[in-house]
Amino acid sequence: MSLNTGAEESGERCGESVPQPNEDLPDSTSSPLLHFRSASPVAQADLPLPVWLRESSKSFHWRWVPLPLRKVARAVLAWSKGPDPPRIQKISPFFPSIQEAPIRLLDRFAPKRKHKAGLLIFFYFCWILTFSLVLHHSASAGEIGGYGQPSPIWCGASYWAGGNGCGMNGNNCRPFANATFAFRCPANCGTVKVLNPHAVGDQEMLYRPLVIGGPEDDGLGLPASEPIYRGDSSLCQAAIHAGVVSRTRGGCGVVSLVGEHHHYPGTRRNGIESTSFDASFPKSFTFISGIPSSCVSDLRWPLLAITITFTSILSIFTTSPAIFFFSIFTMLFLHVGLVSDPPNISDYPSLTSLCIGRLLPATFTAYVLYRYCVRRPLTDLTAQLEKTTLWLGGAWIGALNNYTFDFIPIQRLTPHDLAAQPGARLALSLIITLIALIALGQIYYLRLEGRLPTYLALYAAMASFLLLCVAVPNLNLRIHHYVLALLLLPGTAIQTRPSLLYQGILVGLFVNGVARWDFDSILQTPAALLGSGAQVDSLLPNVTDVLVGAGAANISFAWRPPPSGRLYDGVSVLVNDVERGRWYVGEGDAGFTWGRKAETKTKLVSERGPETERLGNGEWEWEKVYFRFAYMSGSQTADYTKAGVWQRNGTWTRMRPGPS
Repeated sequence: MSLNTGAEESGERCGESVPQPNEDLPDSTSSPLLHFRSASPVAQADLPLPVWLRESSKSFHWRWVPLPLRKVARAVLAWSKGPDPPRIQKISPFFPSIQEAPIRLLDRFAPKRKHKAGLLIFFYFCWILTFSLVLHHSASAGEIGGYGQPSPIWCGASYWAGGNGCGMNGNNCRPFANATFAFRCPANCGTVKVLNPHAVGDQEMLYRPLVIGGPEDDGLGLPASEPIYRGDSSLCQAAIHAGVVSRTRGGCGVVSLVGEHHHYPGTRRNGIESTSFDASFPKSFTFISGIPSSCVSDLRWPLLAITITFTSILSIFTTSPAIFFFSIFTMLFLHVGLVSDPPNISDYPSLTSLCIGRLLPATFTAYVLYRYCVRRPLTDLTAQLEKTTLWLGGAWIGALNNYTFDFIPIQRLTPHDLAAQPGARLALSLIITLIALIALGQIYYLRLEGRLPTYLALYAAMASFLLLCVAVPNLNLRIHHYVLALLLLPGTAIQTRPSLLYQGILVGLFVNGVARWDFDSILQTPAALLGSGAQVDSLLPNVTDVLVGAGAANISFAWRPPPSGRLYDGVSVLVNDVERGRWYVGEGDAGFTWGRKAETKTKLVSERGPETERLGNGEWEWEKVYFRFAYMSGSQTADYTKAGVWQRNGTWTRMRPGPS
């Protein structure tokens, strides 16, 4: 009895009833004392089916894929999910006591939020004031004695338009002589290059400065005459070549138009190699030396030092990702758009208006980039010096890519430029290889964080979109600076040291691309892709007959009329790169005659001296004359032919095939 009582007491203490011998045992599936696996339909539904059973079902949609490929896909998918649990990457600062010292210093002297806000506003005020004062001083052009305040011009400014842009006989580009102009050039004009073929006689200038002519050499390396440049030369680049302005700081000068000239030597001076031209051109210029001036040089380098200093201070003392990113973004954008790589606008009010107009949509895009790409690497990051060196340093490298990446022989990422520019294909191959290696490293860290499948899907969508763009007819895909940054920035959303550097460079590229070129379209027509003056692969005139007159005093050309059904209704004729003739359908015979001028002899003797007599052994020889032809539609021309040459001895050298 005592045993049963103890058992009952024990059962009461445990809150359980003890079954009696004559009672039926409860069902095993509901007994709290027996722990068997439930065989209920609900529990069975939770069990995973074997792969072979799942893939043998008629509802399986991928049965058409071979089994080995399905196995590989399953293995890749399982690998891409990464470890469980994910290993989130965090930067542990080197020498944390040193890197976190600015944060502790700020907390000590500005412990409250309102104190920090006041310091930030004061910081913005100091940068805006300093930046504006130096920029205003740089924009003030000073004075040139006797010529007043010089006018600011951009690096590619020229007196002459290509093709027939100056009209018949160049009348739209007059005056040719007896005029002066005081100018002011910005810094870094020596790096500007011709991106589309520019014809100079029978030569083509491409990927080099547009400077034709210069001072004559006396054979001893000393100039024997004042520098004379052809009228279509870039004014600022010619001024650098002549030593009038500085390549790195810009400067002021006075140009004087000297009219027609007959010989332009090619020389290399001050880092610029000019092109020679051995015929006449109606408009030439030189520079007036020895004039006192108080011209202010381009102050982009002092402004760069100022902005780098302010951004570095902000980076070291700021822990908020939002304040850091948007402050740096705005300061970089204004510096690029107004100082380091501004658009081709000479007056600062218009330049400022354009820059602010581009900043507003760029800031919206920057918010999207911050939310989905930038915020994660910068959150809870206390490695202030590493952030400043890697992220901010990379941002400056990208924003100043007109300096930092100028050595790369790729001016535009287009098939035309890659084929025409020496070394471009090799450089592109190296860049693609480098990006692929960087992508492998980023894939490794994204897998560790368990986010790789999401990013693979994102980049698959991007690739599909780009392929659709390639398939659009009559339009070409162009990857601009900002597009490249938008494509690659999502892959940098990891808090690692390499990601900080990559992300900074890409943000800088985005800033430079939008501040300099705006949100240019990703799809462009062939003409818009190559810009003005580009060859359009149009039909070229068929010059059928060339007749040299008696004594080589004139030459006549005949050509077939434009094909019927085409848009062309005329032909333009360039003589020594100046339009000298136009013929339209229905206006007489399809031809053109050009005669040499007798007064050319006297001018050539005075300009070329003994060389002229030496060429003809004491007897006179005519100068060369270059002819090019193009179909016209109204006053607009298609591609010109390459130059045919009327030689000094009167013989004719035919045009080579292809456009110029």
